[in-house]
Amino acid sequence: MLDPVVVGVIVFVLASFVGFEVITKVPPTLHTPLMSGSNAISGITIVGALLATGVENNTLASGLALVAVATATINVVGGFLVTDRMLGMFRRPQARQEDEA
Repeated sequence: MLDPVVVGVIVFVLASFVGFEVITKVPPTLHTPLMSGSNAISGITIVGALLATGVENNTLASGLALVAVATATINVVGGFLVTDRMLGMFRRPQARQEDEA
């Protein structure tokens, strides 16, 4: 039987290839809406990282969980900012002036 680390590396490499192929097939007009929506899914990463901090009293695990929470939070906030900016492009000019004031 294969070592679990080897299986994990094989799954990671295959997922990387599949992900690259899927992303390159997305037309440019759909890229921004799909990415802004998928960034919100990073909230699941935040929950998982918060749960991981309470599992063990390990300094390395807590440090990695802190990094995961920070990067996922940046990703979520960035996703919502991109979505807001994208939706702002579809507002009427009069509504844009009222929003800026």
